[in-house]
Amino acid sequence: MIGARIRDFLELIRFSHTLFALPFALMGAALAAHSQGGWHGRLRDWVGIVVCMATARSAAMAFNRVADRHHDALNPRTASRHLPAGRLSVAAVSVFAAVSSLCFIAATLIFLPNRLPIALSIPVLLWLLAYSYSKRFTSLAHVWLGVSLGLAPIAAWIAIAGGLAWPPVLLGIAVTAWVAGFDIIYACQDADFDRSAGLKSIPRLLGVKHALRAAAALHAAMIAPLIALGLIYPLGLPYFLGVTAVAGLLLYEHALVRPDDLSRVNQAFFHVNAWISVGLLCVTLLDLAV
Repeated sequence: MIGARIRDFLELIRFSHTLFALPFALMGAALAAHSQGGWHGRLRDWVGIVVCMATARSAAMAFNRVADRHHDALNPRTASRHLPAGRLSVAAVSVFAAVSSLCFIAATLIFLPNRLPIALSIPVLLWLLAYSYSKRFTSLAHVWLGVSLGLAPIAAWIAIAGGLAWPPVLLGIAVTAWVAGFDIIYACQDADFDRSAGLKSIPRLLGVKHALRAAAALHAAMIAPLIALGLIYPLGLPYFLGVTAVAGLLLYEHALVRPDDLSRVNQAFFHVNAWISVGLLCVTLLDLAV
């Protein structure tokens, strides 16, 4: 029974999807540690970043499920989710979101004597939670989500280095464009439902065909800040080969979906994007190591 309940919560927050954001946070941390004279950094800082990422994402996902439960129940694609299906109660998920939020704030104490993480934890958390209501008033909710994940490498750099610099900002911009782009692709599945429910999105605003073009433009825009990061930091051949591979994977992602055929959206969303985030982390670590 307990094991089943734990599995329900992990499925609720899609814990496995931490792969989308965590690699970029670790990449920001590695770059920050390297800039301080040793790419490996302090072990407790790495632990702190992983804990902060897991708890912040858990809080945001659980809060989103509570905020969207009525819309999820009406949408055939999401009606089987845990809250609409009655597998978890609103009270239990709300408590989980609250506990995760408190754990995120507490985890920032790991970075002391650096006080910036604890000072910024509540504004960052509020931004993450507010995303759940963004589709009620703006078609740019995809960009809001992109910024939410784009904050990860910036926050990791601040946690390690105690300040801000151009490399994490460039990486954050790249992540923002990447996430906004693939979220638009994913939202194409719900264009008709968003229209009927009064929710805002790029697919509802522009139509699926033009939404996919907007997603492609955002993904093309991701490459420029990645190149700029490699030049400014600077990074070497392994990193730039990785950026080239990312560009190829993005092209493949867009080849999987068409306005008249969205059947492979999940393949594009989950599989290709995981390769992008984990792959870019690996080539960056290799570059810093050699």
